[in-house]
Amino acid sequence: MADKSTATFDTIMRDLRAGKYAPVYVLMGDESYYIDKISDFIAENALAPEERDFNQTVVFGADVTASRVADMAKRYPMMAERQVVVVKEAQNIKNWDGLEKYLDNPQPTTVLVLCHKNGTIDGRKKIVGKAAAVGVVFESRKKKESELPVFIEHYLKVNGNATIDNKSAFIIAGHIGADLSRLTGELDKLIISLPENDRRVTPEIIEGRIGVSKDFNAYELRSAVAAKDVKKANLIVRYFDKNPKSGGVFVLIPTLFSYFQNLMIAYYAPNRMNENDVAKWLDLRTSWQARDYMTGMRNYSGVKVMQIISKIREIDAKSKGLDNPNTPVGELMRELVFFILH
Repeated sequence: MADKSTATFDTIMRDLRAGKYAPVYVLMGDESYYIDKISDFIAENALAPEERDFNQTVVFGADVTASRVADMAKRYPMMAERQVVVVKEAQNIKNWDGLEKYLDNPQPTTVLVLCHKNGTIDGRKKIVGKAAAVGVVFESRKKKESELPVFIEHYLKVNGNATIDNKSAFIIAGHIGADLSRLTGELDKLIISLPENDRRVTPEIIEGRIGVSKDFNAYELRSAVAAKDVKKANLIVRYFDKNPKSGGVFVLIPTLFSYFQNLMIAYYAPNRMNENDVAKWLDLRTSWQARDYMTGMRNYSGVKVMQIISKIREIDAKSKGLDNPNTPVGELMRELVFFILH
């Protein structure tokens, strides 16, 4: 059984699929996707459908106390091997004392699942250590932007026996971002749409199924800015401004900020002339991901990058209405791109 030091989503799910259930699961963190996946699997598989009426309890943290949850967990199952108690939004429980005492001697026929979202439980609290000693503690972290293409590739392979090229994975990641629930929903649509005799996801398929232009997207803007391609960068900004369904220019600002933030870090790589070394320095999964940074270091000085980061922050604030009474967002974005490229 996975413990606190080794528990990952994959190891937890492997145990669950093998029918190995721990007495307690503390699922916490900023990424709700993995928390929901684990808790939903337990709720749907730990008991047979006919056993759930008497042996499965789902409550919300705002409606119960820790002592009340402990009382539920102490019950014995009725005509079943186990009972399941799921506490959703457990971050709303005010005091953990009652559950801390329960974890000293948890009921072996109970599977207690605590879903603590929007942050983690303070590791100094006894409940974390006690839960890890008898069950599973899992922290669900938000994916970094650099991790999304690999996640997309893995998800398509495992769930749809499908492949995707690097550029296409970046296009999807740049358009949807790190909301894994939304991202996997779009990937599921792609999987369903692929013919059995051709399981490749290409920019053309993405454009047709998700509606992301293969030529005008956040990834292409990043590449154009890195290469100082003035014409292409302005065409992309104009496209986003004229097509609100693309997400508008708001989706471009985070992409540019992330790029130049990483570009600033890349300057400090021990061997910044080597693509593989830069990829490792930036914690990128493949050297292919470092190419735009290699181009950027040739085209921008460190001083200019710092000025650009400051300008992006200024434009981001103005796009949200701060110190900006009436300038349209599209015009602000054109101002930003002009500043970057000149």
